[in-house]
Amino acid sequence: MAQKRNIVVATPRGYVYTVATPNGSVTARLRWAPDFAPKKKAAFTRAQEFVDSECLRYMNPMTPRLTGAMVKSATLGTVIGSGEIQYLVPYARRQYYEHKEKARWFERMKATRKEPILKGAMRIAGG
Repeated sequence: MAQKRNIVVATPRGYVYTVATPNGSVTARLRWAPDFAPKKKAAFTRAQEFVDSECLRYMNPMTPRLTGAMVKSATLGTVIGSGEIQYLVPYARRQYYEHKEKARWFERMKATRKEPILKGAMRIAGG
């Protein structure tokens, strides 16, 4: 009885699969489109920018404010597309965890707005 052999050759440009069968061998080649990675990276970058800006927008009314400086510090401190929202005011951390009515505004925003943000990001990323 003949022994079946599977041969896989992988390179950065693609894959070559060869399968030996009793009736001969079958070879398949898989090649990536040269512009696949740059297109996907650009789409993921746009999706992350969307998520960051939507989080800032939805958190705005939920953020405690006396003068509005904390909301402005989030807009100034966040690099859209980085995946991190940063507040520049020194009291933001304490407000986030200890405010009497509006503590943990990101978690509250995420609980109510997660689905539309994810749907928008998937639409942008092509998923």
